[in-house]
Amino acid sequence: MLRAVLIAATLLAVPAAAIAQNSAIIKERQANFKALGDAAKPTGAMLKGEADFDLAAVKNAIKVFQEKAALQPKLFPDDSKEGEKTEALPVIWENKADFEERFVKLAAAAKAADASITDADTFEAEWPKVMGNCGGCHKKYRKPKD
Repeated sequence: MLRAVLIAATLLAVPAAAIAQNSAIIKERQANFKALGDAAKPTGAMLKGEADFDLAAVKNAIKVFQEKAALQPKLFPDDSKEGEKTEALPVIWENKADFEERFVKLAAAAKAADASITDADTFEAEWPKVMGNCGGCHKKYRKPKD
């Protein structure tokens, strides 16, 4: 009897551990996406003319985009398709190479922007190239907002 209880407990613990791992990975990728969004807000306001150009804020956003773009592809393992109110669509795992390549392009665009942006004029010319990488990914790989 004790042996049966131990086996049952072990079998129940494995899925619980997998769920906990998935939860942590999903929360980490959500935190990274939030950091990207937070970094994009001041630069968006600058582009719209709602805020003055601030090179330090732009360079900070570029740094965040480079760092998070490098981390995100690793945070979509096959066992993290569901949970934690994820907005990730199943098509991510069907088109994994394309999905991961989009982060490579985002990081490359941010790196190019870092080298190019020195003032308001170069910011207005270069920053949309970075942000253009976000919308395409959202349309294809993220659940629409309600």
